Amino acid sequence: MDTVLFSLLAFVYTALFISAIKIFKSRYVVSTAFLLPVIAGLIYDNGIIASGRLIGEGTLLESLNLARFWIHAFFTPLLVLFAWKTLEQADICLVKKSWVRLSAFVLTASLVLIELLTEVFGLELEPNWEYGVLSYSSSEPSSGPPIMVLIVSFVLLATSVMIWRKQKWAWFFIGSFLMIIGSTVQLPVESGAVTNFFELILLCSLLGTAYFQGKPVIRKSSPEHRTAFPT
Repeated sequence: MDTVLFSLLAFVYTALFISAIKIFKSRYVVSTAFLLPVIAGLIYDNGIIASGRLIGEGTLLESLNLARFWIHAFFTPLLVLFAWKTLEQADICLVKKSWVRLSAFVLTASLVLIELLTEVFGLELEPNWEYGVLSYSSSEPSSGPPIMVLIVSFVLLATSVMIWRKQKWAWFFIGSFLMIIGSTVQLPVESGAVTNFFELILLCSLLGTAYFQGKPVIRKSSPEHRTAFPT
């Protein structure tokens, strides 16, 4: 059953990726650019997990799964930049200061480095069968969510509260809050895809926020047919 669920997630994320491109082009929402690599990584992540049983145990599947950890380390911290840009798009004056912009990029780079040092470098994988799905996971049991994930979750939740107060848009907060609940509370469901569905809810709420903040591109009726972006 989980093979079907992970395949469905990969398909939905593909549709979400296409939607994100359309939102970026039609509404010119810069924050969407930071979501695209994250969504692409989730397409790969769920696609490889869904394909594990078909590929079978071996070096190929192990290498494909190792790439999942590298992608996660480099792409997930980009959500910090999404949060920063979302606040800027909401016209919150503080985040427009140069030191805040610099801090957002420094924090993102730091989180990538932390994830590499604590989770990726020296990682040893072993085959793991769970609910009919074959994947490769760390041979050492996890003691809880990685530091990077905790910090990103806190940044998103804090940002969502500010967006809710500033723009009366609650869906960002709802998605962030449900993601935290889904990753901390053990639900009585016999499936390894449960947390991934909470991730999908989060990404939908983030993309919905980008759409909400967007401004449609206006095409001027001039001989040159130029495209102008409203300010």
